[in-house]
Amino acid sequence: MNRKFYYILVVILSLSCKRNRPAQESDKVIFEKEPPKIIIKSEEKDTDVISKNKILSARVIRILDGDTVEILYNQLPIKLRLEHIDTPEKRGKQPFGKRAKIVLSDLCFNQMVKIHSEGDFDRNGRLIGVIFNNKGLNLNKEMVRLGMAWHYKKYSSDISYDVLENEARKAKKGLWSDPNPIPPWDFR
Repeated sequence: MNRKFYYILVVILSLSCKRNRPAQESDKVIFEKEPPKIIIKSEEKDTDVISKNKILSARVIRILDGDTVEILYNQLPIKLRLEHIDTPEKRGKQPFGKRAKIVLSDLCFNQMVKIHSEGDFDRNGRLIGVIFNNKGLNLNKEMVRLGMAWHYKKYSSDISYDVLENEARKAKKGLWSDPNPIPPWDFR
């Protein structure tokens, strides 16, 4: 079964179950504005989910690597890919791969976070977004500022990430302390 379709089905079922039961005090994870509006379009077996809301609150329940976390939203685990950045690979033992995961964990694990997302998913079925921890810190930018991530220019045109990356390079922070850091897209 298509992974994207599975996520859509789970979200729809989760939302329909929520509507039919009374609200409970334990339901702390909510959208900032209003309940999500999900539109499902099907064109030649291609299914998309489009959410009108751009901000949601959820708990970080797992750190998969330096640019991917798992969040719990309405009792539904969702993988979130941090937008604008790419971090060293943990799997292939790329230098700073494990360190990037630890830094991200220190910044947000088990916290209620806010996620800004357009509702887009990557080819691996992960929601793409910008994550803010419980102190309001933009973690996508913080990972670049700390020298734990590259600005992923292939998928981002936000120049503020470029500025942060150049500052980290000059200060030789994190992965920039390596004399010849290899970008993850070349390492893969």
